[in-house]
Amino acid sequence: MDPDETLAAFDEQIRRRLVPPQPGWLTERVGRVVRTTAPAGRSWGSFVEWSDLDEASADGEIAAQVAYYSALGQPFEWKAYGYDRPADLADRLVAAGFVPGEEEALVVGWSADVAAACAGFAPPPGIVVREVRDDDWAAIAALKQAVWGGGGDGAVEEVAAELAADPTSITVLVAEVGAEAEAPGELACAGWVRFHTGTEFASLWGGGTRPAYRRLGIYRALVARRAAAVSAGAAYLTELGVESARGAVVTDVDGNQLLDFAGGIGVLAAGHCP
Repeated sequence: MDPDETLAAFDEQIRRRLVPPQPGWLTERVGRVVRTTAPAGRSWGSFVEWSDLDEASADGEIAAQVAYYSALGQPFEWKAYGYDRPADLADRLVAAGFVPGEEEALVVGWSADVAAACAGFAPPPGIVVREVRDDDWAAIAALKQAVWGGGGDGAVEEVAAELAADPTSITVLVAEVGAEAEAPGELACAGWVRFHTGTEFASLWGGGTRPAYRRLGIYRALVARRAAAVSAGAAYLTELGVESARGAVVTDVDGNQLLDFAGGIGVLAAGHCP
C-alpha cells in the first residue's frame, strides 16, 4: 500500500465528500473548509471535516466557522489531522478557544487483506455475534455508558436512525453473552461498518467492549464479521477506534498490536462550544 496514494484517496473521497451523514443534515464546502451541520436542536454532531488553509488564512477561517456555529447556537468540533496545514493548526484552534480531545489513530488497510486475516475467526465460547435487533438499542446505549461514561448524547439513536433510513449503508453487529453465562443476554461489544457509497472506502465504528470481556478475541470477531460484510467495491477499510496508539504502534482492545503504515494521519478532534 502506497501511503501517499492512500492518503490522497482518503482525503478526496472521504474528507471532501459532500454527502451528509443522514437526511436533515447539511454537508457543504464553504470557501476553504468542508463542514457538516446537524439539524436544529441537536446538541452534538456538527464538525469541520476538511480544510485547505495556510498561515495567512487559518485564523480568519477558524473565526468564521466559530461565528457560523455560534449564530446557530451549536457546539462543533474541528477534525484536525496530522497532515493538515498549517503545521500549527491545532495550536491555532486551541488559541481560538477549542478544547483538544484525545488524539486518535486512523488505520487504513486493504479490505481484502483484513477479511483474509480474520477469516474463520470465531468469538470465544459463550459469545454470539449477530446483527442488531430492534430491541437491542437500549442495551447498546447501556454498553456505551459502561465503556465510555457520559451517555445521553443521542449517538446510539443516530445510528439506529441511520440504519432505519438506509439499511444498505450500514451494518450493525453485537456480541451477546450466551444463556449459560453469569449475565445472559448482556452485550459485551457492539460495532458497525459504514459503506461509503460511490467511494473505495468502508469504515469500522464502535467496538467498545466491556472491561470484563476484553482480550478474549471478541473485538476481533466483530472485525471479522464486519470485514466479511464489506462489498467487493470497497477497496479500503478504515478503523477509527483503538484502545491506544503510540508512534506507529496501535493496540486494539484485544491486545493485538498493529503497525500504522499511514503514519502522520493522527486525528485531533478539537471541540468548541459557543
